Amino acid sequence: MNAHTTRIEPPRLGEPYLLTPGPLTTSYAVKEAMLKDWGSWDGDFRAMTRDMRSRLVAMLGDGSEDFDCVPMQGSGTFSVEAMLASFLPRDGKALVLANGAYGMRAAQTLEYLGRDFTLLDKGDYLPPRGYEVAQILAEDPAISHVVAIHCETSSGILNPVEEISEVVYAAGRKLLIDSMSAFGAIPLEVSKVRYEAMVSSANKCIEGVPGFGFIIAKKDELEAAKGNSHSMSLDVHAQWAHMNKTGQWRFTPPTHVVAAFLEALRAHEVEGGVAGRGRRYTRNRDVMVSGMRELGFETLLDNRWLSPIIVTFFCPVDPNFVFDRFYELMKEKGFIIYPGKLTAVDSFRVGCIGQMDEHIMRQVVTAASETLAEMGVASALPPAAALEERAKLAS
Repeated sequence: MNAHTTRIEPPRLGEPYLLTPGPLTTSYAVKEAMLKDWGSWDGDFRAMTRDMRSRLVAMLGDGSEDFDCVPMQGSGTFSVEAMLASFLPRDGKALVLANGAYGMRAAQTLEYLGRDFTLLDKGDYLPPRGYEVAQILAEDPAISHVVAIHCETSSGILNPVEEISEVVYAAGRKLLIDSMSAFGAIPLEVSKVRYEAMVSSANKCIEGVPGFGFIIAKKDELEAAKGNSHSMSLDVHAQWAHMNKTGQWRFTPPTHVVAAFLEALRAHEVEGGVAGRGRRYTRNRDVMVSGMRELGFETLLDNRWLSPIIVTFFCPVDPNFVFDRFYELMKEKGFIIYPGKLTAVDSFRVGCIGQMDEHIMRQVVTAASETLAEMGVASALPPAAALEERAKLAS
């Protein structure tokens, strides 16, 4: 196996492929890594934690020596909340850039935290642009931080974080990035995109299993975060300081998940790192989107905003199309897709990440074609109004 290939194995015992934004289909090696028990205080496990943290920081490229990694127990949302609470001072104000459910969740989190914020809501179809951010920052000097979603998986939009970063720092503010569904497959090198902290999760593009997230932040920001957090268990500074002092997590770590994640990180490196993983996912997307369009399905987004993580399709207007039935028939054929999360139109999503390659994506298209035939759906075209709205917003 060379540095730019990966071995894709079928799921065991007839398990379906997870065409979701995580949890996702994992390799045998990742699953097998969880068969051993580890002591959370043991030196071997502390070495695993240290290795994991250093590998993640190294993925930032040149300039990564100024950053450190803080793993945090729980789902990805736990780590997002931890980042927001720890790096946005209690007297600070955030500008939240939203174009889907996860930007809105960041805003909701700040409401719970009692932090001041303003919201730029772009709806489901379009990304926030640098000129819009620059204008808001110029008009509101109280804003200290900007919160951006790298890949908005409710729609599949890949947001222009480099463009956003440029205007944020030109205005003398700070950027926090939710790269939950992008980190590991889409570059976020600190020499090209400036930010104070980013957050991701074990069960996304690095192809581990659920159980923890991680915050990668500038060391000086970690130092300055002391006392900001509202929470004992989600305090990033406290977790970081304790890990650096003892090598241990403050509270019971997900030992098996860490072991699996280390195996996933090794496979990620063998595949060619971020570039190699991104190439496979991009090919997955291109093959799947092309095939689905040949069946008559239409994507929510214009091509230039399609991410290689997950793609949203409009539901067909044909009265014989019922999503729940489509879902069950696709599952019977070995593929679990994802419901839509849009408010204006009916939709569904197909993930491109996990232990899948272009050959599997062709099987997905074949399964979709067979399912439409079984349902008696004559056309996969969406409502005309949905296409008109997409065209209007894209112009």
